[in-house]
Amino acid sequence: MHNLDAIDYQLIGLLQENARSTIKQLAEKVFMSPPAVAARLARLEKDGVILGYQPMLNPLVFDYNILAFISLQVQPSDKPQFYPYIDSVPNVLECNCVTGDYSMLVKACFHNTMELDAFIGELQRFGKTYTQIVFSTPVNVRWPQVGTGAARAAKRDTEP
Repeated sequence: MHNLDAIDYQLIGLLQENARSTIKQLAEKVFMSPPAVAARLARLEKDGVILGYQPMLNPLVFDYNILAFISLQVQPSDKPQFYPYIDSVPNVLECNCVTGDYSMLVKACFHNTMELDAFIGELQRFGKTYTQIVFSTPVNVRWPQVGTGAARAAKRDTEP
């Protein structure tokens, strides 16, 4: 478990609000010097707390008109071949090992249904698939809001 203090939580919360904040802006909000904030962020990155800073792009602008969730039954013995394969497919946005009848849940985007169909054909060499095409996304990708954990961390730091 990572040992985060109240300032770490506050910095993370500020970055979740605006990942383009400058070190100077963050430093002013947490009442620290810019070098101290930069060191904290470097530590959070090194420790794997902050995994990256990426723009959220609109896939439709790039003609990715099909978003699909594909459930896949992969036998445990096939996972050593499956993991490198799925990681190499640029259309795959996310792949999760899950419980239930299907062991993998793949989120992927495509320009059209023909590309999706070809991808499903490739996946079926690893096992049975079940596909759902997304019509709309009322809640877009987001991460848990942890900035509010500052109070929790501050309380933990002061408890005996």
